[in-house]
Amino acid sequence: MKSTPSKFGKTPHQPSLWTRADALKVHADDPTTTQPLVSANFPVLSDEFFIWDTMPLRDIDGNITSVDGWSVIFTLTADRHPNDPQYLDQNGNYDVIRDWNDRHGRAKMYYWFSRTGKDWKLGGRVMAEGVSPTVREWAGTPILLNEQGEVDLYYTAVTPGATIVKVRGRVVTTEHGVSLVGFEKVKPLFEADGKMYQTEAQNAFWGFRDPWPFRDPKDGKLYMLFEGNVAGERGSHKVGKAEVGDVPPGYEDVGNSRFQTACVGIAVARDEDGDDWEMLPPLLTAVGVNDQTERPHFVFQDGKYYLFTISHTFTYADGVTGPDGVYGFVADSLFGPYVPLNGSGLVLGNPSSQPFQTYSHCVMPNGLVTSFIDSVPTDDTGTQIRIGGTEAPTVGIKIKGQQTFVVAEYDYGYIPPMLDVTLK
Repeated sequence: MKSTPSKFGKTPHQPSLWTRADALKVHADDPTTTQPLVSANFPVLSDEFFIWDTMPLRDIDGNITSVDGWSVIFTLTADRHPNDPQYLDQNGNYDVIRDWNDRHGRAKMYYWFSRTGKDWKLGGRVMAEGVSPTVREWAGTPILLNEQGEVDLYYTAVTPGATIVKVRGRVVTTEHGVSLVGFEKVKPLFEADGKMYQTEAQNAFWGFRDPWPFRDPKDGKLYMLFEGNVAGERGSHKVGKAEVGDVPPGYEDVGNSRFQTACVGIAVARDEDGDDWEMLPPLLTAVGVNDQTERPHFVFQDGKYYLFTISHTFTYADGVTGPDGVYGFVADSLFGPYVPLNGSGLVLGNPSSQPFQTYSHCVMPNGLVTSFIDSVPTDDTGTQIRIGGTEAPTVGIKIKGQQTFVVAEYDYGYIPPMLDVTLK
């Protein structure tokens, strides 16, 4: 894609490419990049709610932060409906699979708190009903701003449209728990422009969501990552030599992969409060490779920029494939060029025997990776499954140069703080 001059400063970068040749190196079940099997006997965080995308409270540098000794997580949450007639089958039994599959349409932001970094207790809704301007509250990032406990929650307001927004509130602690106050005024920030990022008018299957603000450790400016698709009418994109990469003979045919147009977007703040943003060209594109690069986020380590994102098997393009899980790329500077970790991009995928066991991984700066349980087989054939909607076991990875290694497994939903802030 062509870049255009930025009003903010220098001429923007050229996006890095996740190529089809890179994706051909993706292999499921490599023990160094595969999440350990999740037992079908997993505990459930709540019998009343499904939870999925988990957003730990953090500071602007990415450090997982507790407040007065209390850890806090935000989750996408939806009621379970075991007694609702529309979710009962012909025999009157609860169809939990259908209920689970419908959850996105009623997703709301809830919060939980803990003294141990696990064993989470439900706090409740973050925003009162009617505060958010759209029907669905989709994933984003809560940022602890200061020692007064102020929090900016960046999230995605969806239906109608999709808008990156923020809402400010405050954490209040007692010896017994945590409450959230405020979170009453939602400020729209930006939407897809149709020039760099695909709009709903250009593609009914577009994606524009998952804001992750951060301060660049090198230039000190405030930026934001988000998921998008490369602008243009659906099916109009070209999968050329650059997007294909260095493939061996017999792998030149790209099929209908012009429909896969995922990218990791970036914006820069014009102010210090994160109220005024300018979108820049994507950091990374996956045209001809994949259609979703969800929940992008960074780990800054050893002077390098480790860019992580999650994706699905079903969103891969014709002729390439990979497991549901987290994919990663590394660069020496914010604007790249980025190269895929482990040669392929795959960092932590589901095992082929349980391809949907976990999703929505978040790699934290301490090397711990949290995710949620989607579904786990309960028999040898894989035809019987147990729906999750709860926290998965945390996994530890080691990041070393351009490689990553699975090195540990921890308890369900283990998200320990990296620092504690005492409120004043």
